[in-house]
Amino acid sequence: MRGRLVILFFALFALVASWFTIWATWRYQKLAQDIAWLEDRSFDTLTMLTIGTGSAYENPNRLGPVSAVGIGTRIALVDAGRGVAEALRRCHIRASQPEAVYLSSLLPENIVGLDDLLATGWLAAREVPLRLIGPPGTEALAAAILAAQAPGTDALAREVGLPRAGATLDVVEATDGWSETRDDGVTIRAAAVGTRPLPSLAWRFETPADGAHAALALVIAGSGPEPAALEALSQGAGLLAVEGFFRASVDAVIEAGDPDAERLRREADLHLATGDVGRLAERAGVPLLVLTRLRPPPMFAQQLKTAIQTNFGGRVVIAEDCDSFSGGGD
Repeated sequence: MRGRLVILFFALFALVASWFTIWATWRYQKLAQDIAWLEDRSFDTLTMLTIGTGSAYENPNRLGPVSAVGIGTRIALVDAGRGVAEALRRCHIRASQPEAVYLSSLLPENIVGLDDLLATGWLAAREVPLRLIGPPGTEALAAAILAAQAPGTDALAREVGLPRAGATLDVVEATDGWSETRDDGVTIRAAAVGTRPLPSLAWRFETPADGAHAALALVIAGSGPEPAALEALSQGAGLLAVEGFFRASVDAVIEAGDPDAERLRREADLHLATGDVGRLAERAGVPLLVLTRLRPPPMFAQQLKTAIQTNFGGRVVIAEDCDSFSGGGD
């Protein structure tokens, strides 16, 4: 009997030791990943990553609204919400790799990470200006950020020898119909999709067909776009990323007599209605809807999907931070 107990003790000890070794290895790998130098991430085809899938409100499980569009080693961001530098690392993208930021609007939720991205990317070896393209008012925003950071960046450039150009912004103000075609063949086009509470732009990224790949297109919108304008921009796209706002949950709170009912109602009126999301995507022929900027919490995820699928026959994904999708809708 005593011999069996000794064997059992050593077996348990070995099991606990193996668990500890596995945990320690995982912990070491996690720490190494958090501080390791990242190589440029590369994409074989036009790809969108949901870097941060939260909304204007703090959420420990979802960082602020940021989407990335990558092909080859070239990455552009749509918006720069809270925690953008940390969000990029979680998605294995170093802060200096994005070359441009396209703003959907100048609402705080879209711009609070810009100064972070500018400074952190510079420290991570960005040597050229970060391009910033957004609606009218973007130049004033950029000037304010640069003025606020100037004393610190001037001092670091002088003391450490960092290239000053990497801490600057190359600004373009865009309006409805603005477009550019990069030297890699990617065309980016803006469409005005609303004016409440501020003028908003949605962005279409498109690659032409070549011998190896079909033409691909994806559309990314911010909060509160007008359905007709967003539908027109999304025609033939393989993917539409749009806010996931479950109005029914807000209506339930209002009906329950919440003391902030009027504020909640007015705020809800600024968001794209759930039914409209499905209808516009269906009419535009989009096979994949990716829901981001998520609020309220995940308990409403299935209700949100069900409400959209009432009017939409394609695939609906409630995105998590660092999910990736092809511009072809895969």
